[in-house]
Amino acid sequence: MPTLAELSRHWRLLRERLDTVVLGQEAVKEKALVCLLAGGHALLEGVPGTAKTLLALVLARLVGCRFKRIQFTPDLMPADLLGTNIYNQRTQAFEFRPGPIFADLLLADEVNRTPPRTQAALLECMQEAAATVDGVRYPISPVFSVLATQNPVEFEGTYPLPEAQRDRFLMKIPIDYPAREAEARIVAAYAEGRRLHEEGVAALEPVLSREELAESRRAVRAGVRMEPGIQRYVLDVVTATRRDESVQIGAGPRASLALLDCARARAALHDRDFATPDDVKALAEPVLTHRVTLTPEAEMEGTTLGDVLRRVFEGVEVPR
Repeated sequence: MPTLAELSRHWRLLRERLDTVVLGQEAVKEKALVCLLAGGHALLEGVPGTAKTLLALVLARLVGCRFKRIQFTPDLMPADLLGTNIYNQRTQAFEFRPGPIFADLLLADEVNRTPPRTQAALLECMQEAAATVDGVRYPISPVFSVLATQNPVEFEGTYPLPEAQRDRFLMKIPIDYPAREAEARIVAAYAEGRRLHEEGVAALEPVLSREELAESRRAVRAGVRMEPGIQRYVLDVVTATRRDESVQIGAGPRASLALLDCARARAALHDRDFATPDDVKALAEPVLTHRVTLTPEAEMEGTTLGDVLRRVFEGVEVPR
């Protein structure tokens, strides 16, 4: 198992290589790395052309794991995702042909375009790291992570994820347009003939192996301290979402565990063996926003989940 110093060095190099292809979107890249190191799944939400797919491709390349991509469509069936049993005429027996879910890193592109039955099959695998086909249970990779994308501006022909299914994602990461300076760098690169999503990705070499990714996750869980004061802070923040007058459904216990894991992973990426309140604050929004439902009255008044979180942090005492 690597030490935290070795872990930080490897992940710093991974971030440097990531920055050479995905230009700008600094906060998004940090959250994606935190999610990957914490062993969770991420829901990337943004308009087309904001590097959601590119981010997943680069991470898969840098980690050196088995990568699969599924383009979710309205006619996608659970068997297309999980696999199926096919009769082998030579052996006179059925053989299981695994589907793309049997990967280390899975890109579920436009996950809200497929019907609820197929979404449920994916989310069951995310929760249990296993797939059941014809009554037989097949384990998935021990480092299995899903990066799912969805477009927030198209509603026709889509099937929004229900609240209970969104809760399976460790984070929901919104991706906005890049800053003008970053977009200028992208334009300049393409003007010079460099295709970042082609040549840039192809030129990358793995920084971590699949086994090193698993070891990194174990090192974070074993080596980063979560002091009792930080644990109480996480609990106070999550439970405060349930008492806010604008909230219909507050964050559940899974949110407390997710915020704890994310704060621990962020501390490790910043070369610390202890988590701080700043780690909790930095990751509260992507961890909590998809787990909190506002009342219809609050939505009509223009209240946002950001407003709720600001009130939550103003009312919760910060531990020393």
